[in-house]
Amino acid sequence: MEKEVISQQTLDSLETAYFASGCFWCVEAIFESVKGVKEVYSGYSGGEEKNPTYEDVAYGRTGHAEAVEVYYDPEVISYKQQDQVFFGSHDPTALNRQGPDRGYQYRSVAFYKDASEKKTIEDYVALLTQVSPFEKFYMAEEYHQDYERRNPNNPYIKGVSIPRLNRFKANFGSYLKDDAAH
Repeated sequence: MEKEVISQQTLDSLETAYFASGCFWCVEAIFESVKGVKEVYSGYSGGEEKNPTYEDVAYGRTGHAEAVEVYYDPEVISYKQQDQVFFGSHDPTALNRQGPDRGYQYRSVAFYKDASEKKTIEDYVALLTQVSPFEKFYMAEEYHQDYERRNPNNPYIKGVSIPRLNRFKANFGSYLKDDAAH
């Protein structure tokens, strides 16, 4: 299927948003599938070097992230909805990686152009997780302590807890105790 060519005049009439969340090929395809998005360009953002090349970025020499420039119609999709697409289409907690791609150039970044966009991003992040001052901790009942170790055949442990632990081990191998790596 041939892609429609968008004129510069049309592009100039649209809003832009900038995101990085892993390989830009994937990110570009995701945003191009969103209604109200008229064009998406792959590129580089967040580094110091001017006019970086793919080779320099891919080898981590510039500090840039593989990013996308999203041209969208705000009458159809809002900036907040663009943020929802961004956060909902990758794991923003995976430090400097997405899937098989590893390195600073694959980090998760929502770039803002003004104070309004910054606030929208920060408000959305606040919806994703809560940050509260510590007050008190209450110990759970005894049977909850070391539950996974003592109940390895429990369906929840097998289907949820162990896979989650294994994902953690795969992503944070350098944090593991020597006896926990296996």
